[in-house]
Amino acid sequence: MARARTLLETPKPRERLWPVLGAAGLLALSALAFATAMIMAPPVISEHVLKPGPQP
Repeated sequence: MARARTLLETPKPRERLWPVLGAAGLLALSALAFATAMIMAPPVISEHVLKPGPQP
């Protein structure tokens, strides 16, 4: 009898998956954009690291 009641109940609403997938996709795109910017950006130090040695 309990099984019949559970079968006759209205189905519970399922959670939508699109908002989660959209957020994950946006996070992945922003991570790729930041990684590309880090690779393409010029280095922060623009002066030579090595000091010139004595001139012969």
